[in-house]
Amino acid sequence: MNNNPMITPTEHTSQPSVSTRLERALNPALMMNYQREYLKLTTTLTYGFLFTLPLVLIYELGTWILHTGGISNIQNGADVMVKRVLEMVGLSGTLAVSALLLLIGGIIYLYERRHRYPIIPRYFGFMFGESAVYAVGIGLLVQTLLANLFTLNIPTLSASPTGPGFFEAIVLSFGAGYYEEFVFRLLLVTGLYGVLQWAKNVGDKTRYAIAAVVGGLIFSWIHYIGPLGDQFELWSFTFRFLMGLAFNALFLLRGFGVAAMTHALYDVWVMAL
Repeated sequence: MNNNPMITPTEHTSQPSVSTRLERALNPALMMNYQREYLKLTTTLTYGFLFTLPLVLIYELGTWILHTGGISNIQNGADVMVKRVLEMVGLSGTLAVSALLLLIGGIIYLYERRHRYPIIPRYFGFMFGESAVYAVGIGLLVQTLLANLFTLNIPTLSASPTGPGFFEAIVLSFGAGYYEEFVFRLLLVTGLYGVLQWAKNVGDKTRYAIAAVVGGLIFSWIHYIGPLGDQFELWSFTFRFLMGLAFNALFLLRGFGVAAMTHALYDVWVMAL
């Protein structure tokens, strides 16, 4: 007779390893555990880095052309924040930023290559199309919600005649798509989600919700601080919160690449078209 106690299947289950929890904290979209190859690969940091690299390179080259040509001194606020931090450690200029981006990309590749993720070029085209659909859908949805909440005649999604020129609008849009997603999603929301990873008795859905909502509130609030901040208005705060919430949800569900491109294409639609 076997006197050993019966071991049930649930007793064999174990918590994720520290490395797995760290990886999920750095890229919360991995928690979705997609089975389809396209969704699984395009949520990785490797695909996110490669997909958004044109955004930041065009933005950096565009601002350099505009600044050196005396055409404009435009610059994205999140970009300014990042570069001021870099200046504190002795890094400044487009060349230094580009070198840092390549270094980050190399680190991402080395870290994720153990998973042997294949690079499938057509998937980047699919990601662009997916992002375009999200940009239009999110824009129309938020505009409709805002109009109903405040019974306001919200301006249509089109470029202002007094706004920046076409080239400037493209440059600004690409900068916002990359740098604002980098600061407010990849750093802020990931940081919030990462902290909540270690909280006991907090489910994944709750972590997602808390990180998305708090991140959205901070994203909206930061537009009103400092000498260059906008004058506070409840409807504009709500608009930015809803947009931030939508981008946060997209980041948590589909990763950095799709979220950044969706933001960039939305801004192109509003500012340049």
